[in-house]
Amino acid sequence: MTEEDPTPRLAVLGAGVMGVSITTLALEHGVRVVLVETDPAKRADAPARIERELRTAQLMGVRSGKPSAELVTGASVADCADADVVIEAITEDAGLKIAALTEVSHTVDEDTALVTNTSSIPVDELAAKLPRPEALLGVHFMNPSYLIRTVEVIRGSRTSSRAADSVGRLLTALGRRGVFVGDGPGFVTSRVLHRMINDAARVVQEGRASAEDVDTLMQDCLGHRTGPLRTADLIGIDNLVDSLRVLHERTGDEGCRPCELLLRKVAAGEHGRKSGKGFYTYTGVLS
Repeated sequence: MTEEDPTPRLAVLGAGVMGVSITTLALEHGVRVVLVETDPAKRADAPARIERELRTAQLMGVRSGKPSAELVTGASVADCADADVVIEAITEDAGLKIAALTEVSHTVDEDTALVTNTSSIPVDELAAKLPRPEALLGVHFMNPSYLIRTVEVIRGSRTSSRAADSVGRLLTALGRRGVFVGDGPGFVTSRVLHRMINDAARVVQEGRASAEDVDTLMQDCLGHRTGPLRTADLIGIDNLVDSLRVLHERTGDEGCRPCELLLRKVAAGEHGRKSGKGFYTYTGVLS
């Protein structure tokens, strides 16, 4: 970010579902992105996946109207050196996130804000292991990020005002509204939603209703936009199980222990939309 161009310079770590989704959002709002992915196959495929997402955003009428910004892909966190904000969007594993954020901390400028897109791990838990805990805060983007205009923002107990302001400028550039919530396992959205999905899957596991019936009842009777099990397919059932394990370990809430049906689907590779099958079958794999 410069005086001539106040748009924050963004780097995203991880070209999984959320990394691609966040990158798509940024590009279609005119924010240049450096997307870092260590897996060569994922890195090579990322531009095509992002292009598909950009076309989908256009078809759904949510494109900003700006020309897409430049996408740069890289294999090393060294490619993040000039970023004003770095968003970590890797696997929901505290050790992996700490390792990635620590490496980035040693690469970027001391003014660079670090963001974790974790859905469940407390920000302070991650920050405590970082060289610059004051640089970290959480921004929980939902999938697809280009469609959902509100994000959950988690400011840790040591997060600096400078980091929060920097992320605020990024969210403004992305046309997103940030709702600030307190730190803790699952924050608000995952703490409420993921247990509900687990309970919905347990109802199907027990043979009391089909996935379609559960979703229909939740949509038509309770106003849930997509139904919990379609939402599970969109999140990624493997990601959901990882998040539930984090919640169970850190809260002791037995309702967050992943049910057997979810575990069976993960073991069978039925991860949802990204794999072509979850609670539903999809003719086109998104990413």
